Amino acid sequence: MQFGIFTVGDVTQDPATGRAPTEHERIKAMVAIARKAEEIGLDVFATGEHHNRPFVPSSPTTMLGWIAARTERIILSTSTTLITTNDPVKIAEDYAMLQHLADGRVDLMMGRGNTGPVYPWFGKDIREGIPLALENYALLHKLWREDVVDWEGRFRTPLQGFTSTPRPLDGVPPFVWHGSIRSPEIAEQAAYYGDGFFANNIFWPKQHFQKLINLYRRRFAHYGHGTAEQALVGVGGHIFMRANSQDAVREFRPYFDHSPLMGGGPSLEQYMEETPLAVGSPRQVIDKTLTFRENFGDYQRQLFNVDGVGIPLKTVLEQLDILGEEVLPELRKEFAKNRPTDVPEAPTHASLLAARESGEEPQ
Repeated sequence: MQFGIFTVGDVTQDPATGRAPTEHERIKAMVAIARKAEEIGLDVFATGEHHNRPFVPSSPTTMLGWIAARTERIILSTSTTLITTNDPVKIAEDYAMLQHLADGRVDLMMGRGNTGPVYPWFGKDIREGIPLALENYALLHKLWREDVVDWEGRFRTPLQGFTSTPRPLDGVPPFVWHGSIRSPEIAEQAAYYGDGFFANNIFWPKQHFQKLINLYRRRFAHYGHGTAEQALVGVGGHIFMRANSQDAVREFRPYFDHSPLMGGGPSLEQYMEETPLAVGSPRQVIDKTLTFRENFGDYQRQLFNVDGVGIPLKTVLEQLDILGEEVLPELRKEFAKNRPTDVPEAPTHASLLAARESGEEPQ
């Protein structure tokens, strides 16, 4: 079971001080958060990809390459790589380069992106979002597995005898998660390739994501990658902690109320009841996170959001200390209990390389 954090890299005013960080400060803060994540023993740091304000991570490979040079163990991932507005040839080459620089500590989460104006900035049409995601990933998958590629599709110029460079490290492409909050077509895509499915369930009730995850599990088995229970699932979470739950709620409430995504509708208490948001003591966060296995079955990756909505870096680092000292050890112990032996761990470069060498590599 992998545990990690993800950031969307928003630049948001702190309601407690009225100040928003500069872009420079926010970018540097994300690097500090990643390094802290490794320090406290997390397995994964993931960054989003956005090209519109108020977000800053427009170049995930640049940021992750910088972080790779300053870390030794942690897996570097994306919480969104825009498979729709990026050229799959560029994705293939950029992330293979990052994979080499990070000695294999790289995987990706593919996403469509849901911000309409961004699509035409890159010459695309959001109404073609699903077809773009399907076709572009089919090409990317091929580019990483075939040395010489011929290709013709709807959305880009044909390729003839093309080889993307560099080739994936050890001939093993980075593992791919397909992230979705609403699209059964993406769950189907993940199942077809035997890739991971990440249900970023932080905003909607569990019943919605149970349907997507169950669909993915059934189709994963249908395509012959293993049993439904062996499908590779990741889920999200959003946490804020203090030793005393009342202090946590009191401190977090202004951030919730001023959030354009969370505030203005249900109360903080209602929101916590309906979604994975956990604001309270470390024990409350542990207990709520453990319900995710009850809701979604045994899964492989749990990512938490601990920054954003204007929370200052000092507070985020305090959250990570609590996570590392009080929450993470208990979650590792509890998730290991009664875990079926045939449920696989989350793939890593080392495990994928071993599978290829033993002839068990998924196609």
